[in-house]
Amino acid sequence: MTAATPSRTSSAPRRAPAAPGRPRLDWRIRFAALSAVWGFSFLLIKVGTEAYAPFQVTLGRLFFGTAVLAVAMSVRRERMPRSLRTWGHLTVAAFLLNALPFSLFAYSELTIPSTLAGICNATSPLWGMVLSVVALSEDRPTRRRVAGLGIGFLGVLTVLGAWQGFSGLDVGGTAMALLASLSYPVGWIYVRRTLAGSSHSNLSLMGAQLLLATVQLAVVTPLFTAMPTSFPVVPLLAVVALGALGTGFALLVQYGLVHEVGPTTAQMVTYFIPVIATAAGVLVLGEQLSWNTPVGALIVLAGAALTQSRARPRTAAIAPGPTTEGAAAEPGFAGAPVTAATTPVATPVATPVATPAGDASVRPPDAPSAARAPAPQP
Repeated sequence: MTAATPSRTSSAPRRAPAAPGRPRLDWRIRFAALSAVWGFSFLLIKVGTEAYAPFQVTLGRLFFGTAVLAVAMSVRRERMPRSLRTWGHLTVAAFLLNALPFSLFAYSELTIPSTLAGICNATSPLWGMVLSVVALSEDRPTRRRVAGLGIGFLGVLTVLGAWQGFSGLDVGGTAMALLASLSYPVGWIYVRRTLAGSSHSNLSLMGAQLLLATVQLAVVTPLFTAMPTSFPVVPLLAVVALGALGTGFALLVQYGLVHEVGPTTAQMVTYFIPVIATAAGVLVLGEQLSWNTPVGALIVLAGAALTQSRARPRTAAIAPGPTTEGAAAEPGFAGAPVTAATTPVATPVATPVATPAGDASVRPPDAPSAARAPAPQP
């Protein structure tokens, strides 16, 4: 990974860095595709668990997702990490960001609708803010973000129908979905603390992490499930699509977006996932929808948006000094590099930020902290 480095001060005008090759598809099209794929993931989980045990669905998802990344690594001639320390940290990250939340969502959808699971997934930014304040000393809360936290959890209570005593709600399934959404920011903070400064590429870390998660499920699944006696086609295709599209392909698209348009824009997919998940559950699966579910979901999204907002920098208070140019970081999967914004002071070294699938991606200096990490992968 190439860190952003200070440029030499000179009276001569600076040349703009050479423009990288543009991706074939406009980023808005890829953004819409990513939103649809992740929004439909909850529907695919529900269909898959109709014929297969939750652990089997998760194992299949991880297997096919790893296969997609293995092909991408082969094409790009990427190598797996060699450091035992890195493999050790990735093992923990694989559990917190893949094996555990994927399994919890699969088990939760045995008893709750896919629409509710999708809305629970949108609470990750709320948990992330709480945890980052506790675990990350540099991440201080603002009044706006604290207000967003309160609004977000008010939305959760609205979705759950707290004034009705949570009647008609499966407490166990809902708790598992919320625990899955909590697992993501825990993993993000762990990755940020342990894999900062890693010299391995994003694709290499992602491939290794998904491989480790697949191994974890391969060990656990035979202990708690029996081999399927039949393989119904539709649920099987749902599992294949969940892994190949919702995990492998989606990760490649997401990192392309992060490197092309930045993490702030890329993370906006968070606000489309529950909307698409709800529409898919109602229109395709015929799930029932009471008024408090969409209303509560909108309140959750509003609160999440506030927790991820940041105050505008006061440029007038910055004293003049040597300028820096953001050097290109790890090339994105769509071919565009990450560049640090030009600032009046030396640009800090790029650090990793955890993402939905737990990859420690290059984090430019102006990227979100763990509390404002990219959208959690459903």
